[in-house]
Parts: sequence; structure tokens; C-alpha cells
Amino acid sequence: MHATIIQCLKKHGQLLDSEIAEETGIPLAKVRFSLADLSERGEISRCSITRYFDGKPVEGFLCRISGYVPKPAPGRKPAAKPVSSN
Repeated sequence: MHATIIQCLKKHGQLLDSEIAEETGIPLAKVRFSLADLSERGEISRCSITRYFDGKPVEGFLCRISGYVPKPAPGRKPAAKPVSSN
């Protein structure tokens, strides 16, 4: 189960625990248990967040791979703008 969650985070970058559960098909309780273990081992970074949907607070965890920087998305990137020294 840990490997599935790690692969999901590598594919999508930063996700909520509920999004991981939806993407992988693993029940939310099991995802949260696995995320706690991965966080303790230092494999992921995890922070507690509260989002509001229709005025109701929804608590969850926002997670990403520790030290992992995803590849840039394909396609053209905007050109860097020169900094003026005025």
C-alpha cells in the first residue's frame, strides 16, 4: 500500500489525503494510517489543513514526497521577464 501511495504522489505531486484515497481506491482510514507511517519514516512531508466547503470545515492532510521535485509539465513556458533597476 505504501508503494501505491508513493507512486500516486510522484505522479500528481502534492495531494490531499482524500484525493489520494480517491485516486488509489484505498479507503481513507487506511490512507491516513499509511501516510502517518510514511511521514514518521521521512518519506513524505505531511501537514494538517482545514478547508471549507459550503461553509463547513473539512479537516485533512496535505502530502508530498520529501525532497521530490516533479518534472516540469510539457509545453512552452513563459519567458522570464527582465528585472528593471528603476
